Amino acid sequence: MTLTFKNLPIQKQHSLLVVIIALLAILAYLLNDEIDSLFVYQYQLISQGELWRIFTGHFLHTNGIHLLLNLAALILLWALHGHFYNLKNYSLLFITSALICSAGLFYFSPEIHQYVGLSGVLHGIFVFGAILDIRYKDKTGYLLFIGVWLKIAHEQFYGASKQVSTLIDANVAIDAHLWGALGGLIFSCCYVIIGIQKQRSTNQTDS
Repeated sequence: MTLTFKNLPIQKQHSLLVVIIALLAILAYLLNDEIDSLFVYQYQLISQGELWRIFTGHFLHTNGIHLLLNLAALILLWALHGHFYNLKNYSLLFITSALICSAGLFYFSPEIHQYVGLSGVLHGIFVFGAILDIRYKDKTGYLLFIGVWLKIAHEQFYGASKQVSTLIDANVAIDAHLWGALGGLIFSCCYVIIGIQKQRSTNQTDS
């Protein structure tokens, strides 16, 4: 699909949750000094039962540049794939990607004691958009899908960009990208399979 201002998915069902997530991230940044200690993803505190942190930590950021980078990615993904979003699938996608990202960090990357940012979830959202492109015969979906996994593989083997680490004033949690993308992949596969089954059921009923 050619991306132009006229075909931006600005309808409420496509954009409302994106706006809410962006506003929550901005609010969290403005109140960072007051809420950071309560909501940040922190391995030790989660292991002691403060489970809400596995979700809330995604809305916090290390600095303004980190926030702006993530908001830019959130908006770009909406511009590319927002026509696939609705209130139900986007909320479930976001929650699934966030929880699997945090669970992956907790169980398989315990050396990451603290994590903040939307980047893990954004990788899940990216995967969802690519798979839906493929589902609806848009060939760019294959390029996007292969590209995101090549990026993740490169990070796993060679580490994150030092320039990005400097900009956000923190180490880039590359494992969050992996687990977030996996969360998006799991959700997307379930979403597509359920959609196909519903379509077949409708076709059988019509016939």
